[in-house]
Amino acid sequence: MSTRARPAATRPEAAPPPAAAYRLPSDQRSAAQARKALRPHFQVWHISGEPAYSAELLLSELVANAAQAQASAGPEVCVRFALSDGCLRLEVRDASDELPVMNEAKEDEECGRGLALVDALASGWGVDRDGTGKIVWAELAVGDASAPCRAPALRSP
Repeated sequence: MSTRARPAATRPEAAPPPAAAYRLPSDQRSAAQARKALRPHFQVWHISGEPAYSAELLLSELVANAAQAQASAGPEVCVRFALSDGCLRLEVRDASDELPVMNEAKEDEECGRGLALVDALASGWGVDRDGTGKIVWAELAVGDASAPCRAPALRSP
């Protein structure tokens, strides 16, 4: 090595992308497509085990509810995943202005337990309205973070 040569500079590791968004058709198959889109982010963001399983279940419920709510309101739902300070935020946007309602399903009913699961698993969840629909979101603590997920938002009746 010559006296003028220097060792190669080390490249800083690229930070994992903080968020990703996808558009999916507004039908019941979209829940599976959303889970499939989320899984590669688990690897990048180093999320595994119970937090990953819970995130998939939360996302499935939010997407299924959005697809059902907007059956005639629009052709697609949008999903967004974001990781910040150990908190995974899952958002599902649809064109319906119908707010989600937490039901108390009877033992023999097949539907009506989704938001109860979201409420039980998520660190917080809520609804943000915009001019053409709504975004239903859920947050989940996924690691040792210096800042916890924000406090649960006021829930819709």
